[in-house]
Amino acid sequence: MAAAPSLPPTLPSSEPTLTTPVLHAKLNRSPGKIGILGFGVVFVIGMVYAGFHRLTDLATAHTGSVAYVLLGIALLVALGFEFVNGFHDTANAVATVIYTHSLEPHVAVVWSGFWNFLGVMTSSGLVAFGIISLLPVELILQVGSKAGFAMVFALLVAAIIWNLGTWYFGLPASSSHTLIGSIIGVGIANQLMSAKTGTSGVDWAQAANIGKSLVLSPIVGFGVAYLLLTFMKLVIKNKALYEAPVGTEPPPFWIRCLLVLTCTGVSFFHGSNDGQKGMGLIMLILVGTVPTAYALNHAMTQKDSDDFVAVSQQAAGILSKYVSPDAVIADARDEVTTYVRTKEFTANTMLGLRQLVSDIGNETVQFGELGKIPNDQVRNFRNDMYIASEALRLMKKSGKPVMSATDWEGLNNYKKHADAATRFIPTWVKVAVALALGLGTMIGWKRIVVTVGEKIGKEHLTYGQGAAAEITAMLTIGAADGFGLPVSTTHVLSSGIAGTMMANHSGLQWSTVRNLAMAWVLTLPISMMLAGLLFWGFRNIF
Repeated sequence: MAAAPSLPPTLPSSEPTLTTPVLHAKLNRSPGKIGILGFGVVFVIGMVYAGFHRLTDLATAHTGSVAYVLLGIALLVALGFEFVNGFHDTANAVATVIYTHSLEPHVAVVWSGFWNFLGVMTSSGLVAFGIISLLPVELILQVGSKAGFAMVFALLVAAIIWNLGTWYFGLPASSSHTLIGSIIGVGIANQLMSAKTGTSGVDWAQAANIGKSLVLSPIVGFGVAYLLLTFMKLVIKNKALYEAPVGTEPPPFWIRCLLVLTCTGVSFFHGSNDGQKGMGLIMLILVGTVPTAYALNHAMTQKDSDDFVAVSQQAAGILSKYVSPDAVIADARDEVTTYVRTKEFTANTMLGLRQLVSDIGNETVQFGELGKIPNDQVRNFRNDMYIASEALRLMKKSGKPVMSATDWEGLNNYKKHADAATRFIPTWVKVAVALALGLGTMIGWKRIVVTVGEKIGKEHLTYGQGAAAEITAMLTIGAADGFGLPVSTTHVLSSGIAGTMMANHSGLQWSTVRNLAMAWVLTLPISMMLAGLLFWGFRNIF
């Protein structure tokens, strides 16, 4: 790996930066041959592992060469998104330990990368599939179609373009914000381009949920960090905690441990939360190109299949209690799909769902287990399970129809089993995403680190400020991950540092704050416009 590039052009600023020649010499220092060799070995081992398992999976898939080419291109673009994500968000986690001299820059980057890797590997997938549920339902169900490929490429290319642009100017823009904007842009374009056929656009209720987490994250970051530093000053009277570092010596041992611990927590939860955004799209790509290998979870055992049959029968019995005697349907799948698309519950919806759940269970009995479903039926089987799960989610969320707590317990159990079969992430996908994040961080970390460390406050970052901002980010991202909500590491940490500057009466460099706010405001509309235009263009190309 080459030495880190020189600092980039920055947006015009009348505010002074807090430059220190010794610190910048450390930032510009090469990681050294041992560091490059170590990362190279880990990267090669990880890529060999991911490649071997991907080829093993594809060995059983009967797919044409064109699909393989599209799969390769789509995976490269998806991993490219995570690579650029590493430029932005992972670098935020190391800014405080670098500017407080708690860790050497390249040691901090490697340490953060390791914990990002663990975060990605232990992630639950809730965030990944929460983001996917924003997309138009017909594009999810037909992701292998021309429109499906146009959707995936439009999302990823739009996000990469905006992320690279903001990174070039050293602005900590949000990759989460960018991806959500791209999804909304594709949804709106899909609806406008197919207005006569009644196709769906964006799930605005779900978008509002995720939008709230993205809007509130910088407010929470600023407020909590401000209050936390104020509280620390009242409780912990050690003056060294609230003073800028002297020279380049590391802080006292306990302060250094605190800062490294918080950096570790932010890195871990960033990997767990942000890594999932690319995973969800990669799974869509895999399902679309090689459904025989990835539409259903082949890791499920005979016992898992038997359990699924049992809970399917139980769920069908529960749903039967709420079926209207006047309900009439032509096709169960079409009826339930219409409900998921329109969100309009009718008497026929419950009959369609009961029939769909019953059919899925009966077909599983017929084939013996999920892994033995014929290749030509795998995609439809997966779509039926996905639609049934989504319908149950929407019913519970809307409260229509009203059901008892006991009945919902049984239906939730069915949904859990259906999701285990359709919403899974292979280990090799997690490894590939973690390596892409790590590689992006190793190459592009310095631009964002300099902005966070020097250009938000008017005074040098103190130990207490670094700890307060990192603790706030760690807890906020961890909580969001538990609820399955995407949140911006960039916004939480940057606003957290701004909050500590205000609490410390250090003042803010308003030109940087203005530029950050501008990037925050423009990210959604620009990514929406880019993705919408790219979706239109790719639809014509494909």
